[in-house]
Amino acid sequence: QVPLVESGGGSVQAGGSLRLSCSVSAFISSSDCMGWLRQAPGKEREGVAAIYSGSGATYYADSVKGRFTISRDNAKNMVYLQMNSLKPEDTALYTCASDHVTDGEACSHSIFGQRYNYWGQGTQVTVSS
Repeated sequence: QVPLVESGGGSVQAGGSLRLSCSVSAFISSSDCMGWLRQAPGKEREGVAAIYSGSGATYYADSVKGRFTISRDNAKNMVYLQMNSLKPEDTALYTCASDHVTDGEACSHSIFGQRYNYWGQGTQVTVSS
């Protein structure tokens, strides 16, 4: 059973918006830390956003603050990444990840430190200038 399945990627012009979705399998639906990472061609994977369900705290990479919003719908076992004001440098393969942690700071470390337990196959986002 695939733990995480992403969708919603595509091609968009600079300034446009996309909403990524991540379907969370039932067997990991209790994961309290969820996040998004991305990897551009020739670059290392980097954390983009994280959300800790215990407090609702969210965390963002500086490069996306004010433009991206992470959210979670526990009833639907879904995690979303709303991306606005997209830039060509946002072009990457976006991957959803999850982990069990004790607090928000640990969630941030899990996603941005890439120590999460589960991750998906990713969805491609291409932003043209």
